[in-house]
Amino acid sequence: MDDNNIWLAEQFDANRTHLRSVAYKMLGSLSEADDAVQEAWIRLSRSDTAEIENLAGWLTTVTARVCLNMLRSRQSRREDPLSIHVPDPIVSNENGVDPEHQALLADSVGLALLVVLETLTPAERLSFVLHDMFAVPFDDIAPIVGRSPAAARQLASRARRRVQGSPTVPDPDLSRQREVVDAFLAAARAGDFEALVAVLDPDVVLRADRGLAVAGASREVRGAAAVAEQALTFARFAKFGRVVLVNGAVGVVTIPDGKPFAVMGVTVADGRIVELDVLADPDRLRHLDLAALDD
Repeated sequence: MDDNNIWLAEQFDANRTHLRSVAYKMLGSLSEADDAVQEAWIRLSRSDTAEIENLAGWLTTVTARVCLNMLRSRQSRREDPLSIHVPDPIVSNENGVDPEHQALLADSVGLALLVVLETLTPAERLSFVLHDMFAVPFDDIAPIVGRSPAAARQLASRARRRVQGSPTVPDPDLSRQREVVDAFLAAARAGDFEALVAVLDPDVVLRADRGLAVAGASREVRGAAAVAEQALTFARFAKFGRVVLVNGAVGVVTIPDGKPFAVMGVTVADGRIVELDVLADPDRLRHLDLAALDD
């Protein structure tokens, strides 16, 4: 490897964490984010770097283009999409988020926010993520989405309204979140329907993604009574629930017999649970990084 290639590799490695953060927020998939970053490196290694004035900006743009193509491809091949899709959660020990995960979770990208981003069009998602989370100007976003800067601004604005209309930001006090989640687990373990309802917001939403393992198993449930009933259905697993951090907020991982059964992101607002996002897809759970839980 010559000196220029060594320099190029060093510069790319210096930007890798940032690029992975961009890709994760764009795609909601850790494996696809890694694929997008790898593709950005391939494109860089084949480019004439003498013509690149701002390498960090160039890499961000290329990664965004790759992610946009992946989102469009994902959309086109899902002719019969799953009604419920919970993005890949980032699970950390409850004592704190490790440095590797911290960069991915900058800008308070909780699991609930990623769920909302899944409902956007690819162009809306790109415009919102790049502008609102990474302060990329609309003049730079416009060529990526093939629109004018004004149109790119409108795309981000539509996405922002969707995000602001959903309970995506949990209470900032982790200790208060922990109290609510502990109460939820205690009520589930005891099979106490009334206690479950008391800790749930009247308009609480439960999304459960079980993948393709069981036909019709993925579902969305709304309302405190309906969600409490659903929780009681899985009460036998509650004793295996362990409090962790899921995308920086207090959540639960259920590990019976040493194998992860589910990861649950919990959004707590005003002292009650307003959203539960559960990933219980065995294939995807198998690939989650849960090493931090061994600490």
